[in-house]
Amino acid sequence: MKTPLEVQKTIVEEVSVKKAKLSFTQMALLGILAGMYIGFGGIMALTAMTQVEPYGLKKVLGGAFFTVGLMLVIIAGAELFTGNVLMLTSLYARKISLRQMLRNWIVVYLFNFVGSLLIAWMLLQTNLWGMGQNINDFGKTAISVANSKVALGFSAIFFRGMLCNILVDLAVILALAADSVEGKILGIFFPIMTFVAIGFEHSVANMSLIPIGLFIKAASGVGPETLNWLGFWKNIIAATLGNIVGPGIFTALFYYLSYYKTSNQSKT
Repeated sequence: MKTPLEVQKTIVEEVSVKKAKLSFTQMALLGILAGMYIGFGGIMALTAMTQVEPYGLKKVLGGAFFTVGLMLVIIAGAELFTGNVLMLTSLYARKISLRQMLRNWIVVYLFNFVGSLLIAWMLLQTNLWGMGQNINDFGKTAISVANSKVALGFSAIFFRGMLCNILVDLAVILALAADSVEGKILGIFFPIMTFVAIGFEHSVANMSLIPIGLFIKAASGVGPETLNWLGFWKNIIAATLGNIVGPGIFTALFYYLSYYKTSNQSKT
């Protein structure tokens, strides 16, 4: 496996630079795929949590099965906004420009949203949630999870978003440190399971999880009044800001100062 310094050099000099140079088409297509992959993880988490009574076990099961989303993104290959926040490390090292980073972030974020809505809509067409007003247990779980997310206050979502993406970007770092597929899977599994089980907020995951609940509510006519699109946007905005600030400081900046910058200074 790579050392922490080697991982930071990989992020700064290779991974982020390659991401910055992707064409619009590559970012768009890979962004859609990432939104769908994270959506698959979310749907699997909802399935795992359905009809599970002990709260702790329910959360851990949801977290364990949600990990498949980031595994698909990293191992199969896709562009995920929350992972690309690590491009800040390369910006701090002046290997990429602010314009290059923002171009990647904006395009990938928008197409993550497209992919997320696409998989939420496709799930609705499967009737796996039920039909008409006859919502099954999976459908009820989906509505409950979506409603719990929109019911949170802006500040709570923001801080949950900060803590969430620190763990997500640590999962990316651990995956980069591993030399084998098995190592990458293990590196991804535990940080992602942790953030989901605790109840932190991931903007891209919520781009599919909340619309799944909204779509089921619209199709069935059943669901709480608090579950609405205004609440969705409040959650997405707060989670996105938190997803940037958290790892932007505690992961990208701290590791840049501790490893990459220190290493370069020692050479001079």
